[in-house]
Order: sequence, then C-alpha cells, then structure tokens
Amino acid sequence: MKLTKPQDDIFFRNCRFRVVVAGRRFGKTFLCIYELLRVALGARSRNCWYVAPTYKAAKEIAWAMLIESIPDGYIERKNETSLTITLRNGSTISLKGAENPDSLRGRALDFVVLDEFADMRPEAWYEVLRPSLSDRKGSALFIGTPKGRNHFYDLWTRGVDGYESWQAFQYTTIEGGNVEAQEIEAAKHDLDERTFQQEYEARFVNYSGIIYYGFNREQSVKTYKGPIEDLHIGMDFNVEPMSAVVCVRDGGVVHAIDEIVMYGSNTDEMVDEIRQRYNDKPITIYPDPASAQRKTSAGSRTDLNILQNAGFKVKVRTRHPAIRDRINAVNSRLLSSEQERRLFVSPNCKNVVNSLERQTYKEGTSQPNKDDGFDHMNDALGYLIEYMFPIRKEHDVPQPVRWS
Repeated sequence: MKLTKPQDDIFFRNCRFRVVVAGRRFGKTFLCIYELLRVALGARSRNCWYVAPTYKAAKEIAWAMLIESIPDGYIERKNETSLTITLRNGSTISLKGAENPDSLRGRALDFVVLDEFADMRPEAWYEVLRPSLSDRKGSALFIGTPKGRNHFYDLWTRGVDGYESWQAFQYTTIEGGNVEAQEIEAAKHDLDERTFQQEYEARFVNYSGIIYYGFNREQSVKTYKGPIEDLHIGMDFNVEPMSAVVCVRDGGVVHAIDEIVMYGSNTDEMVDEIRQRYNDKPITIYPDPASAQRKTSAGSRTDLNILQNAGFKVKVRTRHPAIRDRINAVNSRLLSSEQERRLFVSPNCKNVVNSLERQTYKEGTSQPNKDDGFDHMNDALGYLIEYMFPIRKEHDVPQPVRWS
C-alpha cells in the first residue's frame, strides 16, 4: 500500500484527533483503511471501528477494500454479516453505520474513523463515540467533504484554532493527485460555483442568507498585539445568556479581544466579572438601549442604573436603531466597499467568531434568525459598532445620550 504525499502528511501527524476536509476522489477511504490497519496491527487486542453514515454505505465503501488490503495470514476470522474482522493478534476491525447512534454504544474503543462525518447526526460522536474512547484513551480520524458549516465544520475549526490534541487538514481534489486537471476543469464547467467549491475545492461554503457576509475567518480573526489603554464593551442583557464583547479601538479599527458569556446571571454579576478582569482599565459600556427600562437584577434598579453606579462610562442611544442599520454598520467594518477590513476578532473570542460566521436571516425574510442563539454576541457587538460608526443618513438622526 502506498500513500500520496497529502495522505502521508496526515498519516504521520501524531495527534489524537485529526479532522480531514478533502475534495472528491482524494482517496479518503484508502487512507481510512490504512489508518485502521496501523492501529489494529500495532498491538494486541485493539478495538477499531470504521463508521459511515449508514451500515449499507460502510459495507459498500470499505468492506471489499479492507478484505483485499489484509494478507490472509493476518486474519483469524471474518464475519461479513457483522462486518467484523478478527486478526491473529486479537485486534478487531468493525464496520458500522451511524443511522442509529444508540446502536454504537457499549464498546471501549482504541481508534475510530468517522467517514463523511458531515452526513452523520452529531450525537453519534458527542454522545456515543467520544465516551467510548475514554477508557483506553483512544483516538479518532474524521474525514469527509464539507456540507455547509455544520458539526463537521465545528470539529475542523478546533484544529484550525489550535485546540489541544486537535489538528485540521484541508485538501482539494487536485491536491489529492487522483484526478486529472482537465477532468476537474470539466467539472467546474458542469457544476454551479457553490457545488464545485464544496465538492472539489473542499470549501465550507457560507449558509445562504448569511447576515455578516463580510466576516472571513482567515482574514477577520487576528490576535491583537497593540497597547490596551481603555476598553469598549458592547453588552446584550438577555439572561440566557448575558453577553459582552470587550474591544479596543485603534483609530477607525476595532479589535474584539475578549468575550463574556454568563448563563442564568444578572447585570450585577456581569459588572463584577468585568471588574475582576479589567479593574485597572477605563471602561466604556455600549448596552442594549432597552437597558434604561430593563431590570435583570433585584430591586427597582434598571440595568442602566447598575452600570452607571458601577462607575462605568455608558454610551447608549435613546431608542433602538433600525436592525438593518446595526447590521450594515458591522458589515461595513468587517469589509468596506473599498475591500478594507476595520473590525477584527481575537481567536479566543470563539462565541463571537461562531456568531458572526453563522447567523442567518429567517428564510424568505429580512429578519435575523434568533432561534440558533447566535444573535446575543452579534447584538452586543452591534450596539458598540453602530454607536461608534453609525450608518450615515440623509435625514436627521436623534443624537445619542451619553452618561458618565
């Protein structure tokens, strides 16, 4: 068995959890078989699984290739009904389907391959297979072609963002070396742009109706290395959760350097958390305009009163700006019409990144979708950005009220 250079690069990376995003005909199944054999033959009595979206797919995709790849002298027995091979060293390789995640419970695993993970239900990993690796401190290989920014994308970004024990890989079809360039060019003419980007370029194509289309993970996520003299914090008061985005302003550029997410909390606790983190910095808060009436803490104090009494400078509009204006203000900072980026997010602000990347409009409307929980951080950031850099209008706009 011989690996291509990209396959070889993945194979020799010593990392517990590897996530491989690859275009069609990359040789994903071949790599999976190679990985299974390495672990199963590497020691006695190891338990290795190959999991496909369905049992039928597991059999059709991998069974014949697996049988052909193992010399007969290594095999103790094989069972085509259960799709299991027992090796002479006591290790087993089993092929499974993830259509019923509960059926995967009950076995301690040394290694698992999840092929086309984007097509599986996420609980197959989070609720079933991940716990099965704990006893033996097993490892996992996730591999497949993107299907939008779903749970497969979540795991891939762990590797991109440098989570401990996680590593991410991304290869196009042409980089796989198994398809000729002219065939890929022909497919480019046959397919729409989105499908080609997803299937052949292995790109996580944006959701349709994405709100913050100016955000780009590769270009918008950037560690801030400048001085921190004073802080600007956008705040949303929804109690599930309360959300705050901590920013630094450098002229016309804003850097989000920290985030605070507090569930089942109130404004007093948010104030305490901010003071604990940044007690030595001058702080300006840009809250939800409803803070002048809303009361999330005990007593008759409003959220605005609590922020003022805590000694923060508070800048808030007397009424909510139009949702469209707030969204446009953020998008103009993310990427202006002159292709200039003036809003950046630090890698540690993972909720901000996810929210900007994923919040969509409700289908067929211009109203932001609030069902997925991505609105809280975006609202908090939006209150700050819209106040600092409002969208200019030809008619008069009520002036904001400033409290010190």
